[in-house]
Amino acid sequence: MRHQKQFIVITLVALSLAGCGPKTSTPTPTAPPVQTDNTAAPVQTPPAPADKPYVLVMLGDSLTAGLGLQPEQAFPMIVEQDLAARTGPGPDQRIVVRNAGVSGDTTASGLARFDWSVGPEANGIVIALGANDMLNGLDPAQTRANLTAMIEKAQARKLDVYLAGMRAAANLGTEYGAQFDRLYVDIAQQFCVPLYPFLLQALADQNGTAIDPELIQRDGLHPTGEGAARIGHALSVWLADQRNSSQSPCTP
Repeated sequence: MRHQKQFIVITLVALSLAGCGPKTSTPTPTAPPVQTDNTAAPVQTPPAPADKPYVLVMLGDSLTAGLGLQPEQAFPMIVEQDLAARTGPGPDQRIVVRNAGVSGDTTASGLARFDWSVGPEANGIVIALGANDMLNGLDPAQTRANLTAMIEKAQARKLDVYLAGMRAAANLGTEYGAQFDRLYVDIAQQFCVPLYPFLLQALADQNGTAIDPELIQRDGLHPTGEGAARIGHALSVWLADQRNSSQSPCTP
């Protein structure tokens, strides 16, 4: 994915041709010698391009913000550290992760602040919203519409888009759960964006139905420092795979 620019310097050599005039008895006047300055003018070197890393914005809620944790413990910071270790220090490889998580945000809130949360320096975005929609029992159709609008905004700006899914709690009923869980799959296929199926998968069992309570804070909702680290490590592996893959995320 890296392009190495080559600059070819072509030196043009001007050839002076001496012409012979017609024979005549009148001597041809000789032009006075041209005074030359042998001091070469300094070459103006264009400024080197600024080191512009790849900026990945994680737009989320309190799970992304790291509620109850130190800033460096939030999983976006773990993702940044992991990706830095994978890609190396080169300016064309360096990835900076911006934590744009706001506690309490629903998909409607994320859409409302999208333009200022995802600044002009952004190259990619991870959309990790919907947990609060689910916890408040909001209509999955509205969640779908808000996520769709965010992806449309991101794609209009030519950003790389990654979608992190959420799963409905069992106490909301099977009908609600089926509608909510399915919307992430549908949106990912509709817009051909990679889907990380369940943001908290690293804390859950293989089926994703039970989360280890030892990895959750006393509020029963937010990951501990170890839990956030697990989320970050798993997400960074997935993101690295997606960035290095030439295969389309769309299913036939």
